Amino acid sequence: MKNSRRQFMILSAAGACTLALNGKVQAQAMVAETDPQAVALGYKANAMTVDKAKFAKYAAPQACSNCALYQGAAGSAAGGCALFAGKQVSSKGWCSAYAKKA
Repeated sequence: MKNSRRQFMILSAAGACTLALNGKVQAQAMVAETDPQAVALGYKANAMTVDKAKFAKYAAPQACSNCALYQGAAGSAAGGCALFAGKQVSSKGWCSAYAKKA
């Protein structure tokens, strides 16, 4: 009986570590421009490629890095976004939900 309990505890700890690492890897995935939510929001990884005729709201200095929804560190190449849970967006990207940081 002691071995079974010990094995259970070891396997439980290993499983918890695996789940934690798996969540961390998924959090680092970048949003693809072809992702359905990204398409719906007009997300572009490079703001310079935004179709200005389709998205008249876009203005030149706007980018994910200066958006209120961007969760990345200042100066980072990518970071999290409140709209794309578990994925990162390019700091130079843009989408139609852009809201200037206060």
